[in-house]
Amino acid sequence: MPRVLMASGFVGLTVQMLWGIGNVAGHVVGVPPYWGQLVGAHAHFGVLGILAVVTGLAVDHYGTSGTRRSVAVWWFVIGQWLLPATLVVQAALGLPRLGMLAFVWGVLLTAAMAAMALEAWDGAPGGAPV
Repeated sequence: MPRVLMASGFVGLTVQMLWGIGNVAGHVVGVPPYWGQLVGAHAHFGVLGILAVVTGLAVDHYGTSGTRRSVAVWWFVIGQWLLPATLVVQAALGLPRLGMLAFVWGVLLTAAMAAMALEAWDGAPGGAPV
């Protein structure tokens, strides 16, 4: 599963880079009225992509298993993609209330990080005390 998380991170970074190129092109030809959401999506694709790679490495490092592993991997991947997608769809469709879904995706991302925080707190790989 960390392979899924890390691959998702690198794909997210690729999307972020392409998105940034698109933002620059959009800025050159004229800034659209929803520019803020496009820049926000660009930033989220990048930051969450980096965190996905790092979290994938941490899952391997700590030997995370069971429910913690599932939450850390799958909830993070869901949040990683749906949070910036919500910003894009919100802007494209002109539906500001759709932005409330970002909180749902934020909760999934927070739970994934909390699962890994517990894993780190429990100690070094193999359960050895730190």
